Amino acid sequence: MFGLTQAPVAQAFRPVPGSTLASAGDVPDDDRQSLGKRGEDLACRELERRGYAVLARRYRTRLGEIDLIALDGETVVFVEVKARRGRAFGRAGEAVGPRKQRRIAQIAADFLTRRCWGGRPCRFDVVEVEFSDRRTHATVYPGAFGAPW
Repeated sequence: MFGLTQAPVAQAFRPVPGSTLASAGDVPDDDRQSLGKRGEDLACRELERRGYAVLARRYRTRLGEIDLIALDGETVVFVEVKARRGRAFGRAGEAVGPRKQRRIAQIAADFLTRRCWGGRPCRFDVVEVEFSDRRTHATVYPGAFGAPW
């Protein structure tokens, strides 16, 4: 559709069917935004530790926002960061459903078009950040989902 090539999917990411997720109304906006910012900061550090070069944070268009955009070698990586306190409402990455995936892909296409990077390989990763009383942990899912093109 956009003349893009998709990098190979390293690991499949599938939400668990029937999971119960918290609604956005369950957490006050300030707490949710603070948790999201802390999650993005940790995800950034983890990706840089793995050798990614972060190009942009919170890339916004009229369609929405991509949390992080990075390079992994020559591959442009669009990263959705999901942060949670514990697993009471399921894993954070389970919140990246088909609708969210389509929206991220549309925003990614906008980014690539504006940069004239249409022929570069791209990939969609999810970083799940779990904050708990005992530890904070980031899990990276490279190639978490494919593009619809």
